[in-house]
Amino acid sequence: MARPRPRTAVTASVALLAAIACAGHQWTAAEGARILAVETVAARSHWNFMSAVLRSLTAAGHQVTAFTPFPDEGGGGVNYTAVDTSAQCQMLTATDPALMVASFGGPVALMRTLPAFCQNHCDVVMRHPRFDAIMRNQNAPAAGVAPFDLVIMEPLAVDCMSHVAHTLSLPIVYAIPSPMITYAEREFTGHVSHPACVSNLIAGHAVPRTFVQRFTNNMLLVYTMVVREFRNRLLRFTDPRPYDASPVVRPSVIFQNSFHGTEAPRPVLPNVVDVGGIHLEPAKTIPADILDFIEKSTHGVIYFTFGSTVKISSLPKHIINTFKEVLAQVPQRVLWKYEDEMKDLPKHVMIKKWLPQRDILLHPKVKLFISHGGISGVYEALDAGVPVLGFPMFYDQPRNLDNLVIAEMAITMDLFTVANDTLLNNILKLINDKKYAKNAKIASNRFKDRVISPEKLVVYWTEYVIRHRGAPHLKYHGYNLTWYQYFLLDVIADAVTTSIFILFVMYKFLKFIFNFFFKFLSNEKVKI
Repeated sequence: MARPRPRTAVTASVALLAAIACAGHQWTAAEGARILAVETVAARSHWNFMSAVLRSLTAAGHQVTAFTPFPDEGGGGVNYTAVDTSAQCQMLTATDPALMVASFGGPVALMRTLPAFCQNHCDVVMRHPRFDAIMRNQNAPAAGVAPFDLVIMEPLAVDCMSHVAHTLSLPIVYAIPSPMITYAEREFTGHVSHPACVSNLIAGHAVPRTFVQRFTNNMLLVYTMVVREFRNRLLRFTDPRPYDASPVVRPSVIFQNSFHGTEAPRPVLPNVVDVGGIHLEPAKTIPADILDFIEKSTHGVIYFTFGSTVKISSLPKHIINTFKEVLAQVPQRVLWKYEDEMKDLPKHVMIKKWLPQRDILLHPKVKLFISHGGISGVYEALDAGVPVLGFPMFYDQPRNLDNLVIAEMAITMDLFTVANDTLLNNILKLINDKKYAKNAKIASNRFKDRVISPEKLVVYWTEYVIRHRGAPHLKYHGYNLTWYQYFLLDVIADAVTTSIFILFVMYKFLKFIFNFFFKFLSNEKVKI
């Protein structure tokens, strides 16, 4: 007859099964989550990133309600609901690129315009009737208004995100369609990247390699942080909003459009998750007329676009003529995204108001990508392994392209001073010098070499935040410190004060000793 197992072993087995059951319950608790998503910037490039994040979640079975100015783009099936905000939004499209550069191209212009620009985008969402209904009925839902488990928003320079998270009593996740916004990094993460090693988002370089770059990068960090805070406080005083009074709610997780394989290494916190390239979809069939144009090219194809925000047709005529004259001289065929009619179009150039960029870049006959350096296009070029001729204009574009220059797969030029000879030489150099194509393939291999896909990262971390009720344990202690505590100014002040006090005491003591011996020696002389 078999001996009965000790009671302790039975108890341990039951405990183990119970633990497994509990663990299973924890994992399933995040299934079918109800997610409220808000796109705060009416720019297609921003929505491309956000919609890719949301598609990952709907594909995993979560229900998403998205407030977006692009309701017909980026849908996620039956468990995806889009609320149209396009009627209230002013689409971010540059009819005049020079004006866009003047408004956002430098730190002074950017910090002057950014808070009011962001406040307007916050207002668009907050004043939307459907959104207002959600804010009022989260805890006591009215008919047709379902409660949510999580909020995903693109953060802005003006904090209306805290108002949403606090009012709805929900954890919030940020989706940043660029690499880390360095001038808001402390507010978003509680951390400030070292300016001697990490370039500011708008610095114009990917890594501060020289003394001048380190110096200006440090000054730029101080300037952008101080002026942004001052402008925000001024705006709250002169043009206040209800959301200004909300308690600050920090993000549980941040999804940023970055990837360490193509960015300079930098220290990051565990709740900052790189999902760069998440918008990249499998290649689709290229329209027949475009495909025929590409495949009949003997010397390959150049693809030319400045993305969805900047209209090339709105550039000054002399710049358009420079491109037209130079592209007429190259042996390659040219696909050019151009929003208007064009006179005297070279025979080997095709213009269209829209081109399937992702699919074109993946075609093996594409030899060069002429781009403005938007991060989405940069990742598409990296994924395809295509050299780039860059014309950065504003915000993160110079920094994005400098990463490609460091990888030796790109050359950059100034758009507003472009000259025929230099442009032609750079195009031919990028196509004929094999090192650029070789380096582009090396960079592409790094970009694709990942332990887990960005889609799976989004799903895992979103569910993690829900399972762990906002995951407060991921939030950095730097959040809890004032600016002078974070930068150790109180410690430095105490050390300096203590040092001065000790030096003062030592001075007084030595002075006393010196005076004592001086008097003693003087008395001895008198006796003699």
